[in-house]
Amino acid sequence: MKGKHTCFILCSVFLLVFISSSAIAEETKPNLIKTYRADVTGDNHPETIKLMGTLFSADSTYYREIWAEISNNDNQWKISYNGGYDPFLQFVDLNHDGIKDIFYQSATGGSGGLYNYQLNTIIHTQMEKIPLPKQMYLSGYFQPNFKINITLTATSKPITIDIKNRAQDYIRLGIYNKDGSLHSQNQSVLIDPIAFFEVFKISDSKGYGLKSYQQISGAYHADRLGTVETIWYFENDNWIILNTKWVPSK
Repeated sequence: MKGKHTCFILCSVFLLVFISSSAIAEETKPNLIKTYRADVTGDNHPETIKLMGTLFSADSTYYREIWAEISNNDNQWKISYNGGYDPFLQFVDLNHDGIKDIFYQSATGGSGGLYNYQLNTIIHTQMEKIPLPKQMYLSGYFQPNFKINITLTATSKPITIDIKNRAQDYIRLGIYNKDGSLHSQNQSVLIDPIAFFEVFKISDSKGYGLKSYQQISGAYHADRLGTVETIWYFENDNWIILNTKWVPSK
């Protein structure tokens, strides 16, 4: 009787492990998100691009793994991406070599509205990654008398923002004294990473670039001051700024 009882327990445990393993395997089964057809090698014949992903769980819309499988009659490539929500690809010549590049985007799902991006290109059958632009000189500091100076580029003059309407909040937080003097010098505002890129047509002759959106806040993220909008163009293996502007929050 004892042997039968032990066998029953072992069989039950094995069955539970088998069912759990099957459930996990089902949850992590790769999904085909979308199939694209685009010429990304410059041979005038479209490649097949399959955007694949593995969901975090069966009832989730978040992809913990995302990748692209690219193939033609002669070659195959794979690109790995960061996970995210609602991933998709765009095919546009951003490095201006006459061949469409592969631009990936997915939402992180965070409160900051950030997105994952990646830019790849195929050169002579070799897959290469093109770094995306970054704002190198963007800065912002609290100034006396309830003002903030925002500097957009290395050569631009600071933009002064009047924040008297938020004075009581900044005094409470210890940034300012009641007389408008700073509690401590060189206190910077909060500058988020670039949250969003969009493909932007520069002109018929120049082709396409990117437009970025980067949020700046005062003492905390909900204390939004405005957004830096920048137009970028890839030239001589570098991203250059064609235009950047400050858009205050309403």
